Amino acid sequence: MSEQSKTSLKKVLKPIHLWAIAVGLVISGEYFGWNYGWGVSGTVGFLIATLIVTVLYITFIYSFTELTTSIPQAGGPFAYAHRAFGPWGGLVAGYATLVEFLIAPPAIAFALGSYTHFLYPQLSVLQVAIACYVIFIGINMLGIKESATFSLFVTILAVVELLVYIGIVSPHFSYDTFVQDPMPFGWQGIFAALPFAIWFYLAIEGVAMVAEEVENPKRTISLGYIYGILTLVILALAVMIVTGGVAHWSTLSTIDYPLPAALSIVLGEDSGLTHLFASLGLFGLIASFHGTIIGYSRQIYALAREGFLPKFLGQVNGRFQTPHWALLAGGAIGCLALVLGTTDQVIIIAALGAIVMYIVSMFALFVLRKKEPEMERPFKAPCYPYFPAVALLLSLLCLVAIIYYNFVLSLYFFAGLAILGSIFTINQKYFAKN
Repeated sequence: MSEQSKTSLKKVLKPIHLWAIAVGLVISGEYFGWNYGWGVSGTVGFLIATLIVTVLYITFIYSFTELTTSIPQAGGPFAYAHRAFGPWGGLVAGYATLVEFLIAPPAIAFALGSYTHFLYPQLSVLQVAIACYVIFIGINMLGIKESATFSLFVTILAVVELLVYIGIVSPHFSYDTFVQDPMPFGWQGIFAALPFAIWFYLAIEGVAMVAEEVENPKRTISLGYIYGILTLVILALAVMIVTGGVAHWSTLSTIDYPLPAALSIVLGEDSGLTHLFASLGLFGLIASFHGTIIGYSRQIYALAREGFLPKFLGQVNGRFQTPHWALLAGGAIGCLALVLGTTDQVIIIAALGAIVMYIVSMFALFVLRKKEPEMERPFKAPCYPYFPAVALLLSLLCLVAIIYYNFVLSLYFFAGLAILGSIFTINQKYFAKN
């Protein structure tokens, strides 16, 4: 095997694959996790938080697509920040992205375990969650085209199932139920709910991690992003609103399977359709779990290739051309998070990593427009500079809210960044001397 084949990825992805990865990465957010936002804001409070975050993501994705098509590298935000700000900018963006994509899979694995336990009580949540890591790391080892085809299959099933769910539940929607105790914690509850609203869309930017594996990145990436975000906005708002009109929000705000629970209220717990939906609901969780594994492995691979992580993590398998060591290392960290964390804590940390990365990426966009005006930009952010400015300001708002309401968890996040920065500084000094 040549030296280049040890570190090169295969270019095979088409627009439909990118749409599937974009939607698949996120679609579990429609199945669970967002409902924890009701517990801190009520239905109307959470609706307002969701609308704020929806504006954030629309403006961000349309701006972020410019970066992804201009610099189609597996590092994604790391590559953009490194080009705009140098090694330290790359370090911050790379760390934030890595946290997001390493911490999101355990939350999804928790939900997969909970859905399975709902169907088969004899299986424990933790057993199923760890088994999912083993199975889907194995699938990802087989190659990116095989992984993307699998992602396309389960994503289509997940979207269809959500549409069926909306169709079943919407006739039972009650406006009076939805607005009952709508904002029990006032306006501050809206800010506390922001990380859970982010969960509706978190990780869509993971399309950037497979940019080196796209057949025609200049055209294909923008199509995947735009159709992906439009699909997710429609599904997120529809699922959240119709579910909120089925029962008082407090009955669904602390569980990892709100949609089957809502169906059991509408159809009865013993209904065969309720159990069928819970079984099919696994497809949405599987799509996101599978997609985030692709995301974290490519981020680890990119950071290792640039010397920010041990070099062996930047190698690819000779037969399948997949970053096998990166897949295994991220899986080990994810399993550790399963043992140590809870679903809501994991969601908050993942959201914090995402928001920091969004901020750095939008600053990078502004800097690169000024620093490299002649750079080829196959897709330009519409309404520049307003779209990236809105995305940046709303990201800063979310950052302040997350830190304020989750100070201890935020300390852990920034402590990790400080430790990585210290290691990077020591390495820089060591290599400078040698």
